Amino acid sequence: MTSNADKLRTLLDKPGLLSMPGCHDALSARLIEQAGFDVGFMSGFAVSAARLAMPDTGLISYGEMLESGRNICSTVRIPMFGDGDTGFGNALNVKRTVRGYAQAGFACIMLEDQVMPKRCGHTKDKMVVSRDEAFARIKAAIDARNESGNDILIMARTDARATDSLDEAIFRANKFIELGADISFLEAPESIEEMKEYCSQVPGHKMANMIEHGKTPVLSPQELEEIGYKIAVFPLSLVNASIVAMRQSLEMIKSGQEPSNVLDFEGLKEAVGFPEYYDEFDRYN
Repeated sequence: MTSNADKLRTLLDKPGLLSMPGCHDALSARLIEQAGFDVGFMSGFAVSAARLAMPDTGLISYGEMLESGRNICSTVRIPMFGDGDTGFGNALNVKRTVRGYAQAGFACIMLEDQVMPKRCGHTKDKMVVSRDEAFARIKAAIDARNESGNDILIMARTDARATDSLDEAIFRANKFIELGADISFLEAPESIEEMKEYCSQVPGHKMANMIEHGKTPVLSPQELEEIGYKIAVFPLSLVNASIVAMRQSLEMIKSGQEPSNVLDFEGLKEAVGFPEYYDEFDRYN
């Protein structure tokens, strides 16, 4: 059987940009798959918001993220990326996190160089660890994969653009690839020129973070591919849209109306898996 990591490698080897929506639970992951996407991303921001109603400021724990990841990966067949934040501690914590995410079923784990507790990459007051600590995290992640026999890709993220400079972020991204990371991710470049500079100076697969109204320009798939990106992640689109829809429904209910922005009941049952359940039920009855 082909592993999720190998499925992802095959997709990365194909021409074209991979568009990757972010999910916050098993249902949103299933909707991504049903919509025909080849990959999905478990967003730490979105999971923290949906699970805890708390901001992405390092408040959610490794155990909570891992449990969400198990639910998500067991629901879909497409390869999933998992947000591993800082690895939840030192190099030994990173190794445990990588092993846990691999065992949960993730095809790739994202690890970053922020100080723990971390913050959303498009918010203020971020801090990054030293170069040595940042590189040690990626070394530990590679070692964890090699030692455990659990296949998983490593995406190394740097937030140094906001704290130091674009040059420092590019230096770190290059070192991450040199150490063996499969994908690099320079978070929150603030112009198309910065995006081009990163892509021209760092080899290997690169990811762009497309957050609506964030710091980075939101570009079309064609534009991103021409610049040199392989992956475009939309980490908050689904949780953002769900908040808008829920608020609209609540306003309708509050005013005495029947919510109109909803599926019919048959559509709702289909979305959550009733047809599959009934098919399985009939096999044994």
